[in-house]
Amino acid sequence: MKDRPDKDGARQAANALLNQYQVKAAPVPVERIAKGLGVRVEYAPLDGELSGLAYVRDGVLIVGVNTLHAPNRQRFTLAHELGHIQLHRPLLEQAVHVDRGSLRRDGLAAAGVDPIEIEANTFASELLMPTDLLLVALKGRSVDLEDDEAVAALAKRFRVSEAAMRHRLDALGVVG
Repeated sequence: MKDRPDKDGARQAANALLNQYQVKAAPVPVERIAKGLGVRVEYAPLDGELSGLAYVRDGVLIVGVNTLHAPNRQRFTLAHELGHIQLHRPLLEQAVHVDRGSLRRDGLAAAGVDPIEIEANTFASELLMPTDLLLVALKGRSVDLEDDEAVAALAKRFRVSEAAMRHRLDALGVVG
């Protein structure tokens, strides 16, 4: 197990995919990227807090996404699992990788305990809310995280949850 997450490596991997698939505008076509990578995406109702899973079966990369979750959360789950595929494929080839509540912002998630999950979340955030595209959308301004309308407009543009957008804006330090 890793001691520390490689957030820079995760961001670089996400940006490499954005460049490879020539993504120039939001929302990022995460399903098209998955298909381009040869990943089979399966949508199904999954148990409880299970957000998604990634595994390799007979050489085929497969991601399962919980249809009981909101569409924007499903997009984040797919991006998160693509992060595992891009960053942690040797682990996937050993066993099924299961994510329970990957978007929870509870104490455990905020504490950043598991470096592998931190890397996958960092990858997903950069993939769905690329720094360059987000800065262009902000037009050089900062955002008040309490300005629900501004956060909602950005979240809608990038097709992510408002919670994910708030977290991303805060992480980028573009809050006022």
